[in-house]
Amino acid sequence: MKLSDVDRRLLALHYVYPVPFNKDAEILKVDPELHNLFNYHADELARLLHIPKQKAVRLNEQLKRHEQTPFTLLYHHEKIIPIPITNPAYPKALKWLVDPPAVLYVKGDPTILDTTCKVAIIGSRKATDYTKNALSFIVPPLVDQGAVIVSGLAKGADTMAHESTIHFGGKTIAVLGHGLFHLYPYENKKLAEKLAEQHLLLTEYPPYMRPARWTFPMRNRIISGLSESIIITESEEKSGTMSTVDHALEHGKTVYAVPGPITSSLSLGPNKLIEQGAKPIWNGFQALENHSIL
Repeated sequence: MKLSDVDRRLLALHYVYPVPFNKDAEILKVDPELHNLFNYHADELARLLHIPKQKAVRLNEQLKRHEQTPFTLLYHHEKIIPIPITNPAYPKALKWLVDPPAVLYVKGDPTILDTTCKVAIIGSRKATDYTKNALSFIVPPLVDQGAVIVSGLAKGADTMAHESTIHFGGKTIAVLGHGLFHLYPYENKKLAEKLAEQHLLLTEYPPYMRPARWTFPMRNRIISGLSESIIITESEEKSGTMSTVDHALEHGKTVYAVPGPITSSLSLGPNKLIEQGAKPIWNGFQALENHSIL
């Protein structure tokens, strides 16, 4: 993928100031090509980025330190493809977010991002065989029609969604809550390696960033943003899964929920969503009704 000069400058800014695009959009309004990125005084950076002067001083020092850093070559060496929001390859669907990622870092097959139909499948980290069995009915029709399955590589439902997609011959995207040098959870190391070779790992965080409690809720908006619809399997009534649902509803995405047995606490989330208007789902064809690929 070809990067422009403004793409490269944005990579440098994002490396030292890894925030969503809405946090540094002002600087691009004033300087669309970022020609002056390495020449701003701390006072100017503080004003443009709406940050304290002391933080701007440190940021200014870091920018000057990395002015000549060959980020594109370094990422290429690690088989990481950076996609800045200023690049034509950046997914248009994410630009609708209030806080779109300034840069995406992907590893694997980036052409998967071009697939029109993407469906997110998410659920509890404590998901049981009920989720695995449900996915055997839901995933095959989606895969057969060329849909890409999006999830978060977490334990439980996410892992099952990725593995089920691979098993049935489909393509899948794992959205991570950390940089590509720090895999989490470690138990999914082999799965992540397979995704990096034949599918796609995607994150908004530079490679050095470690997972933190706040990075995973941020990741959820990307899962929702990339996907045309969301399927929830097992989930507790209050969980990180529900934050993804909130993002989906805010952007008019269709939400499907797998009905569950009333004896299971992991059915509270999807059953409650159905009560509130989510569409119940028990096979993948239902999730394709609103897509044009049928």
